[in-house]
Amino acid sequence: MVQDVLRELEKKMKGSVEHFRGDLTKLRTGRANINIFEDLKIDYYGTLTPINQVATLTVPDPTLIQIQAWDPTLLENIDKAIHAADLGLNPINDGKVLKVPIPPLDEERRKDIAKHIKAMVEDEKTALRIMRRDAKEQVEQMEKDKEITEDDKFWGYDKLQEITDGNTKKIEDLGAAKEKEILEL
Repeated sequence: MVQDVLRELEKKMKGSVEHFRGDLTKLRTGRANINIFEDLKIDYYGTLTPINQVATLTVPDPTLIQIQAWDPTLLENIDKAIHAADLGLNPINDGKVLKVPIPPLDEERRKDIAKHIKAMVEDEKTALRIMRRDAKEQVEQMEKDKEITEDDKFWGYDKLQEITDGNTKKIEDLGAAKEKEILEL
């Protein structure tokens, strides 16, 4: 009954926290990280395809990402996609490999990224509140349908809030850690 709703909420919120953690890894931090290209897609014979499905991405040193397309004719499309993504990167195409130097972040760019992280945290917290609201409505409906008592409803509300508070704290901690990492580079 209420425990089922709580378990489902816990599962959804845990997924949301993991998704947020993954989104944070995609942020450019001044060190080479192939995750910044995870959502980047290129035109592969008329189909939008993730870069990692048409090329090998490697990090030969902390300031360089190397992209070796399995079909060298795709290098130009990959180059265009990186420029279009507005990541602040300028790939070098030597005809065989695309070299993407990762420039150090300047102070202004660090502050922009920190602002973006704060916005991401707020968006994720809003998503958690929406999940809590939906679960609360389910509990209310159970009481209206006489499936649970009023005491069970209020107990469920308390547990919903505990779960939400715990996951909100995780989101805030992840955001703060990433923000600190960006600003202290």
